[in-house]
Amino acid sequence: MAELGLNEHHQNEIINYMRFARSKRGLRLKTVDSCFEDLKESRLVEETFTMDEVTEVLNGLQAVVHSEVESELINTAYTNVLLLRQLFSQAEKWYLKLQTDISELENRELLEQVAEFEKAEFTSSNKKPIIDITKPKLVPINEGGTTELLNKEILRLQQENEKLKSRLKTIEIQATNALDEKSKLERTLQDLQLDQGNQQDFIKAHDLDDLENTVAALKNEFQKTLNDKTENQKSLEENLAAAKHDLLRVQEQLSMAEKELEKKFQQTAAYRNMKEILTKKNDQIKDLRKRLAKYESED
Repeated sequence: MAELGLNEHHQNEIINYMRFARSKRGLRLKTVDSCFEDLKESRLVEETFTMDEVTEVLNGLQAVVHSEVESELINTAYTNVLLLRQLFSQAEKWYLKLQTDISELENRELLEQVAEFEKAEFTSSNKKPIIDITKPKLVPINEGGTTELLNKEILRLQQENEKLKSRLKTIEIQATNALDEKSKLERTLQDLQLDQGNQQDFIKAHDLDDLENTVAALKNEFQKTLNDKTENQKSLEENLAAAKHDLLRVQEQLSMAEKELEKKFQQTAAYRNMKEILTKKNDQIKDLRKRLAKYESED
């Protein structure tokens, strides 16, 4: 059986597309056949025709067939664009940039290989039942272990980036809460000091010492609590700064990994071939422009 050099899953996807294309092709051929049948039934009713009448009939048939063929070619091109869009969209989710070699579309050897594959898959004796496959997400084709490792590293860095963002948010919330609590304690101390000043004129002499001791104890306890909160705040601020540095480091690693992946794909054979083709096409365009300018100057 003819093979296309792909794994079983991708080969089944190609078979499904070829089944769709064969169905559309069969419908369009039936439409073209009906054009000829309509012509036979509506125009070929006389035994003899003049040259002008034959020309008119053929021109009308040509217009109808031309319209049908053009419509099918346009629809086929648009269908292929939608198929490529699906592939590219799924590749972009993996941060890949796929490239195509347009010149391979006219490779007679490859076209004959596809024809043999279609013949082997869709002949009546070898026709296979339609396989019901749930719609999967495409896994991009890697050229080697390096690309796969880069993809895994990018995924790991993204996950670490998300964890650091969550940690940074938590630390910021803790720091805000600590500042709010510190402000509340300072206001409480001010209220206590204000109450002490207002009540000194009404407190008896023998209770003054006890009150001062109580206030001193409260001051010491508050100062200790305030110092603990200040130390905790400094620790939170240091953790916040460290988390921000870690976040910047991870983002830099992520950027380097993406650049490395981009560099890897630019070194592929498909990229170099496409670049050579574009260079040749640009040279041809420049040469044609020079010739055109030369002809215009002569006119």
